[in-house]
Amino acid sequence: MHALASMALHFTPSPVVVHRAVSFFARQQQHNLRLTSACCCFSANSFRGLPFLSPYILHYACSLHCQVIRKHHFKGTQLGKFAKLGIGHHFRVCNMATSGAAEVLSKDSLLEWAQKDERRMLHVVYRVGDLEKTIKFYTECLGMKLLRKRDIPEERYTNAFLGYGPEETHFVVELTYNYGVDKYDLGTGFGHFGIAVEDVYKTVELIKAKGGKVTREPGPVKGGSSVIAFVEDPDGYKFELIQRGPTPEPLCQVMLRVGDLDRSITFYEKAFGMKLLRKRDNPEYKYTIAMIGYGPEDKTTVLELTYNYGVTEYDKGNGYAQIAISTGDVYKTAEAIRISGGKITREPGPLPGISTKITACLDPDGWKTVYGSTGQHW
Repeated sequence: MHALASMALHFTPSPVVVHRAVSFFARQQQHNLRLTSACCCFSANSFRGLPFLSPYILHYACSLHCQVIRKHHFKGTQLGKFAKLGIGHHFRVCNMATSGAAEVLSKDSLLEWAQKDERRMLHVVYRVGDLEKTIKFYTECLGMKLLRKRDIPEERYTNAFLGYGPEETHFVVELTYNYGVDKYDLGTGFGHFGIAVEDVYKTVELIKAKGGKVTREPGPVKGGSSVIAFVEDPDGYKFELIQRGPTPEPLCQVMLRVGDLDRSITFYEKAFGMKLLRKRDNPEYKYTIAMIGYGPEDKTTVLELTYNYGVTEYDKGNGYAQIAISTGDVYKTAEAIRISGGKITREPGPLPGISTKITACLDPDGWKTVYGSTGQHW
């Protein structure tokens, strides 16, 4: 099968067209079209309860059978219109299962939509070996608040959400404790979290008094004037304390290492709709950083992507999991990610038992991100 293309087509064909198309293409194709994996989904409106035309079948038809379709009784239908575009054009059909929307988006329109979609970084997920010990450190040493906690005994894990304000308006951490697992490999790819504080020196003294581990004493950053310090939580996750004035978002950074900085910047700008806020090269220490996000560094949480000269791959370990981001449309988001070179690891759709829709993906370095419906807990 040819590579799936640059144009996303969203439509609701009539049931007659669907069933005739499936049977017609099955007859035309001499080898197995793998109809059993056609991934039937359902539309919420007039198309409710009828199988949606598989993206793979339609793509295959458009690329191999356009000449036949032009002469067939599909002429004049929506499918016939697609065929008229010719063999050289490839298509991907995005099944917007719950909207039933009939809209056609080109690659450029889809990427433009991603730039305009109102998004916010919601939380970061990582695993810890002693949940109560970690909660105690975060609340007593880092000044966070425990926002909620949920135990899922049937799946043998517990989550705790902590941060500096409500989840509806603030970026928070989601700690995951898996029953019986007390240690994780943090790898070499994850860097640190950033917390903005008004006085780094006083914060470090408090952390020391509570028995916390300080790995870098307070002082100006190398080659600059910003005052920082580094501390570690009980599992070894690093936190950079950054001296700043009052900010609405104290949990301000997530640092990840990447193997090709320009490639990553392009991906996050196009696929995620983020903006490059600044980029700084440090040849003396052989690394370059890029700050990228949905708003200014002093008001929102941003990603700090770090490229170390000559290092193209990192061990991700099994501690750090993913970042979660809100979106107005998980289906369009998944398509924008796909056409920008990202890998979709969970096709867009509702979570089992609830209406919240999510999709999950990997960036070019394999870092995972989950997008979910705006305004819903998940």
